[in-house]
Amino acid sequence: MLPASPDREEGAVLNIAACLPVLAARHPEKIAIHQPVGRGHQAISYRQLDEDSDAIARGLAQVGIGRGVRTVLMVPPGRDFFALAFGMAKAGVVPVLVDPGMGTAALKTCLAEAEPEAFIGVPKAHAARLLLGWAKASLRTQVTVGGMGLFGGHTLAAIKRAGRASDAPALADTREDEVAAILFTSGSTGCPKGVVYTHGNFAAQVAILRGMSTLGEDEVDLATFPPFALFDPALGMTTVVPRMDFSRPAAADPARIVGDIVEFGVTNMFCSPALLEVITRWALPRGVKLPSLRRVISAGAPVPARVMEQLVSLMSPGAQIITPYGATEALPISAIASDELLGDTRRETEAGGGVCVGRPVQGVRVDVIELSDEPIARWHEGLSLPPGHVGEIVAQGAVVTRSYWKRERDTGLAKITTADHQVWHRMGDTGYLDARGRLWFCGRKSERVALGGDGARTLFTAQVEAVFNVHPAVRRTALVRGRRGDEIIPVLCVELDAKAVPVPRVQLVEALLALGARQPHTAVITTILFHPRFPVDRRHNAKIRRDELQGWVEAQLR
Repeated sequence: MLPASPDREEGAVLNIAACLPVLAARHPEKIAIHQPVGRGHQAISYRQLDEDSDAIARGLAQVGIGRGVRTVLMVPPGRDFFALAFGMAKAGVVPVLVDPGMGTAALKTCLAEAEPEAFIGVPKAHAARLLLGWAKASLRTQVTVGGMGLFGGHTLAAIKRAGRASDAPALADTREDEVAAILFTSGSTGCPKGVVYTHGNFAAQVAILRGMSTLGEDEVDLATFPPFALFDPALGMTTVVPRMDFSRPAAADPARIVGDIVEFGVTNMFCSPALLEVITRWALPRGVKLPSLRRVISAGAPVPARVMEQLVSLMSPGAQIITPYGATEALPISAIASDELLGDTRRETEAGGGVCVGRPVQGVRVDVIELSDEPIARWHEGLSLPPGHVGEIVAQGAVVTRSYWKRERDTGLAKITTADHQVWHRMGDTGYLDARGRLWFCGRKSERVALGGDGARTLFTAQVEAVFNVHPAVRRTALVRGRRGDEIIPVLCVELDAKAVPVPRVQLVEALLALGARQPHTAVITTILFHPRFPVDRRHNAKIRRDELQGWVEAQLR
């Protein structure tokens, strides 16, 4: 891990869970969570959530799960999930959060790397742990949530009973630079890596979210993405937990999602672009409106302009879709709202200018540096590119994490240290800053297509695909590197919109080539392949897995 700067080694006392007792004292009977129970929902107040998390914090400490203990948490969203997350934070326990959707092999590798000392999970998670040997070399303590306690160790019910009988302090005096959690990336654009979060990182995220989207205590949030939902209690919001498979947002039942929005008067929703498309496709033909919805926050991939336009038409007047930009390692670093995206930036995007991701949020510096796949040890101002030049996006600020867990090489590739021990994070994304200080995303650095020859140029996925995505028969496209003999060629993969009016394949190819011919950077694309359904990431179901498409393209070109 990178060393902390000297002035932060004795950082201020800060515990991200300290907000919960304050809110519980101010609004004890306010609903914190509506969780599904049977065919309805059960309401949990802020007082109950605070008391639950206090009992858990004290009870965990009694069984050896205390400050600094790395602990896997595998519990679905609901009362226990929120109470455990805040109880662990109060006690200074370090949650290890791994996306179950990444696959069993990657999950086993991540848990072995994290070396957790404790495991808290539902019976299904414990069964998988035993069957697949997750972290068996390091685990000392187990806690089962629900069920009959058949997996040894302790039950959450017993932990709560012990905690309620104790009068020990529940809130640890953790420091702002103390490790608060290890969050693993999804691995959708590389191997999963454990990102080390501090209490200061989390506090900075809460402050930015509150400021950039005016989130307040009168909000009702539909929690379609559990990690983001943990911010709800910190912001004083009411959380509605929907009935859905959180690892497959694209497969959610739109009728249930819309039903929850209407029943609870949901004002805010954080969700994947894939889920937004599911909702609009269901609601539009039925004439369904969502008048309570003031704001949608969507991340994981750019929201298609037509989906954004459709969703705005369903929401209350003046409502916005906000798309924050960032990564697990640094989130958020910029943000933009739908009124700007559907205005002048849309025309520039469709002409191949990339996707505007807005201006840097307060407290975050954003810059663009020369493209390189090599580590950069020390920051200097000469690294910055002028506005309009495409390079790698970098960010520095309180939301930027300092290291990966036990991955020194990856930390060295992703972080640039300043002379005063601050850290810039290399986003692994390409983009540029415009003359108005707005940041534009052009695609993943690893997915750029470098063409050889005298007219050597580099193509970037977001700048290319938007030019072709405007065709009404196209759902989405993907730029992939191909090879014909010894020559590298750009290949456009096309996924058709199943609900669009069918177009003869030959005619569609001609139309797409004509669209490409309008822009200098897309005129070089002459190879178009049609794919039945693009592979996408497991977390958001929205990022195209171009690495998987690569193999398919190579097979098609043989």
